Amino acid sequence: MRIIYLHGFASGQESRKAQVFRAHFEKSGVAVTVPRLDSGFFFNLTISGQFDILSREANGEPVVLMGSSMGGYLAALYASRHPEVEKLVLLAPAFGFQDRWAAMLGEEKFRAWEETGELEVFHYADNAPRKVAWQLAVDAKTWEPVPHFTQPALVFHGTNDLTVPISISEAYAASHPNVTLEKFDAGHELTEVIDEMWERTARFLKI
Repeated sequence: MRIIYLHGFASGQESRKAQVFRAHFEKSGVAVTVPRLDSGFFFNLTISGQFDILSREANGEPVVLMGSSMGGYLAALYASRHPEVEKLVLLAPAFGFQDRWAAMLGEEKFRAWEETGELEVFHYADNAPRKVAWQLAVDAKTWEPVPHFTQPALVFHGTNDLTVPISISEAYAASHPNVTLEKFDAGHELTEVIDEMWERTARFLKI
């Protein structure tokens, strides 16, 4: 079994969740990689660019994909096109985020992003503000907002998630019998329930 962990937007390889899960997997003797999805150039981040990085990392081989937020969305996109993906573990997957940009940012900030071509956000991995190009929003519209995959999947979502409403995962699980949804009294980051998520992930993957 080989695991690829996909971090979220404005995050990185050293995110707390990525490191905790990597440590657990390695302790269990399971190979895991955590690719840097912006290739070191966060300003030029796009879904297409991240998809290419994942494609090179997976190399058409059987893998288990684990993704957080935008990383969960990316994992679902890839699995929907690659039946060799064995299983998925998704943490608050950001399905349909393309249509929520304006609501998340506010119309004025969203419009300014388009007009100036750049948006400043807090980058959690760098612990500092970083800018991302408008091309992220343009490119995102070329991908389906809700990927449909058939592999077994375990989805974790917090009932207090203000970034990706839990109703999105509830609707997805209700229409996909291959998906098991686990709810937690937590927010979007889910960092307060990492131990519980690991225990359920280990059972799901039979580690």
